[in-house]
Amino acid sequence: MRSIDEAAIASAAAGRFRSEYDYAVFEYLRSAKVIQALERSGARLGGRVLDAGCGGGGTALSLAEESAFAVGLDLEARFRDAGTRLAAERTVTRVAFVQGDGGRLPFKGESFDLVLSHSVIEHVSSAEGYLGECHRVLRRGGVLYLSTAPFLSLAGAHLPRLLVPVPLHILVGRPAAFRLFRFLARRAPWALREKKEANTFVALAEQGREKEDDLKQRVTVRRLSEWIRRAGFRALREERHVTGFFRRALPGPLRRWMEDTPWAQDVMIGHIQCVLEKP
Repeated sequence: MRSIDEAAIASAAAGRFRSEYDYAVFEYLRSAKVIQALERSGARLGGRVLDAGCGGGGTALSLAEESAFAVGLDLEARFRDAGTRLAAERTVTRVAFVQGDGGRLPFKGESFDLVLSHSVIEHVSSAEGYLGECHRVLRRGGVLYLSTAPFLSLAGAHLPRLLVPVPLHILVGRPAAFRLFRFLARRAPWALREKKEANTFVALAEQGREKEDDLKQRVTVRRLSEWIRRAGFRALREERHVTGFFRRALPGPLRRWMEDTPWAQDVMIGHIQCVLEKP
């Protein structure tokens, strides 16, 4: 999947929580951005690929179309009725799905040419252990694509958005904000911007369940850089994307100064993409 279709991605994003299949379709469409990021860094597709935290499996399928073979791994078998169905529809055969732990990858060392980690590291129990496993299963000269967001940013907080854009997780702290969003999902879902098709808090509340906090790592720009260094990777390319609000609200010189300020950058940056090499 190489062609970026922003309208299709936005449409799929709006309904991605209807089912695992819908989320897999969203991942498949969005994967074109991952492929372009890899190509900008000079990384080449074509070898063996591991999606280490594949979710529904859509990205693994897209990479399989560009590679010799792709494996999608996830702690929960979310791909079972999603990735497998989408693979059949797209007639993709060079792909396999495995249920397993990213902190203990069930593969031999130097098994892959490319490992993908898309919005995964913030959910693992040990960031350093996870990156160490990604490093182990990569061949020398292999590439890790890693994307995440600082936990203080709106994207990295993995919380719903209020109709009035107030960063509750910064003002009252994450635990209190999380409890409040669970309450709003049950009692006042109209106060939230995203509807249930794009909001797990509301979707679960309608089923009589409550969202569990699965954000296990407090990612910051500096902390991420340290994890990467300790794992033994060399950066080929790093892109930090400031959210649209700050791009519009702040003059260029002030915004660039704040981007280099530790606390401010963790609020302003909504997406970090790293292309890393195993020397």
